[in-house]
Formats: sequence, structure tokens, C-alpha cells
Amino acid sequence: MRSVVTLPVNVPEMGYEEHVWQAEPDGLHGRARVAAASGPYRSAVTPPIAQYVPVLPTDLAADAEEATAALTRFDTYARSVLGADSPTLGPMSSILLRTESTSSSQIENLTVGARQLALAEIDQSTSQNATVVVANVRAMEAALDLSDRLDTDAILVMQRELLEAQTGWEEHAGRYREGLVWVGSSGLSPLGASHVAPQAEHVPAAMGDLVEFMRRDDMPVLVQAAIAHAQFETIHPLADGNGRTGRAIVQALLRSKGVLASTTAPVSAGLLRDTEGYFSALRAFREGDARPIIEAFGNASRFAASSGAHLVDDLAAQVEWSRDRMSGVRRNAGAWKVLPHLVAHPVVNATLLIERVGMNGMGAQRALGQLVDAGVLEERTGMQRNRVYQHSGIIQVLDVYAQRLRRG
Repeated sequence: MRSVVTLPVNVPEMGYEEHVWQAEPDGLHGRARVAAASGPYRSAVTPPIAQYVPVLPTDLAADAEEATAALTRFDTYARSVLGADSPTLGPMSSILLRTESTSSSQIENLTVGARQLALAEIDQSTSQNATVVVANVRAMEAALDLSDRLDTDAILVMQRELLEAQTGWEEHAGRYREGLVWVGSSGLSPLGASHVAPQAEHVPAAMGDLVEFMRRDDMPVLVQAAIAHAQFETIHPLADGNGRTGRAIVQALLRSKGVLASTTAPVSAGLLRDTEGYFSALRAFREGDARPIIEAFGNASRFAASSGAHLVDDLAAQVEWSRDRMSGVRRNAGAWKVLPHLVAHPVVNATLLIERVGMNGMGAQRALGQLVDAGVLEERTGMQRNRVYQHSGIIQVLDVYAQRLRRG
């Protein structure tokens, strides 16, 4: 049997600078630990890629093309099932965007259930993780809104949406970092870190070069997205939120290049299935081989298209179940206006209906009562005021999807 030879995709290899780190006492470590944390280290120097032309082996080119086609088919399918052309179901992009945002956060161990996330969106959650993940949703929304002008300012807007919700990080929101950052277990020193990002003074030029690379239209989009993402993570231009911002940029690129015209595909959900492989691919990129990160994005994209389609079908089934339960509700009742919004907002209150559906207070309460009487919504607070209602079926669909991802 003939063996299969996988050829690399050569990319400019990351360089290094030599520096000396002087650890400062932080009150958490003894003098011996602080002394051991001081010493020489190497920080990255990212090579320019604005004019880089990837040379793809034929097998990898075909794989990337197949994965891109899968995303485009998913975009068309999702729009037809839950999209703007289906007024009974309403816009589906919101729920897929939340799925992508949640998956991106889970890569960094920011786990949160669908109910807590939905509660956080109506300011009713006590979970700090949920608040941070909602900020990731806002960053993804900003990424899509700014996809037609993906530049350094747009990237900083995405990051600002992330950090403004993180207590203690507000001063870093919407700006490049001014200090050194590294990927490793020690916050005391970069010594022994798996990746030490470039010195802060190199960040603006490196990001300008990256933006120029992203503007090009002379290479396969998925290849461009994978390389741009890997370069962004290598630069690590932000004080915090680099991973989540970098994955938001992927969605913006797929939108700006027309691969996903109207929906969000859960690509991060695909990466979440093999986070070790994802981080290994980033290391290979820094060592001069882009093939693993391109393969990772191809696999993640196919998974996003396949699992996303199943998720859409499961959500559509919940809406159809709800419609059946509402068969006795008169057709001009307010409950029917609320139903399309339950896909994106499986936990609702009267305030949300007033703000999102355009109802008055009395109409919102009446519609919620109709949905409860039909068995579509459940009231979970037991209070007389500030009541919150949930669609348990939609929440279960979303939680089951997340559990499958975590199991791999």
C-alpha cells in the first residue's frame, strides 16, 4: 500500500529577541521564588506576511475548498430554515452567534449553561462567567457589523466589547497592550512560558501588516482566515481577550469574503473538539509550517457545517412543537409575535418583549400568560414581580449541543 506524504505549507518562521526579566515582589511569592523568576528570556518577533503567498499542496487545497463549500451550503440551509425568509421562526443568526461565542469562550474554560447565558442577556444572571460570555457575544456582533471594514480600529472595537464587561480590565479596553504578555502558567515571569509575544512597541506595525494581509483577495478564504488567525495569536496584541478576539476576526473574515453571507457558523465549536491539536497547530505555524492550522480550520469548518445543521433542525423542531401547543391561541394574539424571538432568547421577561418586540407592558404580560397557558414557557422565579420565563426545550437543545462538544 502506498504511503501518503503530507507536504508542509511553508510560512515565514517566527524570530526572537533576547531580553532580561526582572521579577517584582507581588506579595504572593517568597523571595526565593521571585529571584528564580528573574533572568534572560526570548520574546517573539513576527515576520511580515502582507505579501506572503501560501503554496498549497493539491490535497490541502482540495480539502480547504471542500470545507469552504460546506460552510456556504450551511449558510444557505440555515437561512432557509430559520432565516429572515421564514417570518414564523425569525432571524436565526442570533442563536448561532451565541453558540459560536459560547464555544469560543469554552476554549478558554469559560463554561456557562444556556440558561445562565440567556439570563445574563436580560441582566438577571448571578454568574460572572455568563457576563463574560455575553461580552464575547457582543464582540462577535461587533465583528460582523464591522466586517466590511476590517482594520485595526475595528479589531479594537471587538476587544473593547470583551473587556468592558470584565472587572479590573476596563482600562485596557479598546487599545493595544503597553506591556509584555505570554502564554504560560506563571503570572510572575515569562521564563518557561510556551509563547512570549512580541514586545509592545512592535505591536502596531505587526497589526498593520496583518490587516494588509487580510484585505487581499488572491487566496482561498479559509486558508487566509487560518493564517490570519494564527498570526494574530502570535502577535497577541491585547492585554486580554486575544483568543476570543482572534476567533471573532475569523467570523468577520468569512463574512467579508462572502463565505457566510447571513449566518454565523460555529467554527470555534469545531476547534473546541480538539483544543490540544489547535494549540499544537499554532505552535507549528510559529515554527514555519501553516499546514496544521489550515487543516484544523478545515476540520472545524466541516464540523461547524454538519453539527450546525443538526442544531438548526433541532431548534426548528422546538418551534414547530411550540406552534402545535399554541393551536388553540387566536392568530392575532401577542403570543405569536413572541414565538420567533424564543429561538434567540429562550429566557425572556416583559422588559425584553417591550424592548425587542415593541409591545407595551400590558401586551407583554398578556403574551407571556398565553405562552405559559399553552405550555410553551415556564415561569421559574415564583415571584409576583420581575418574573422570568423560559423555553425549556430550546435550552435543553443548546445544553446538549455544548455537552457533546465537551465530550469531543
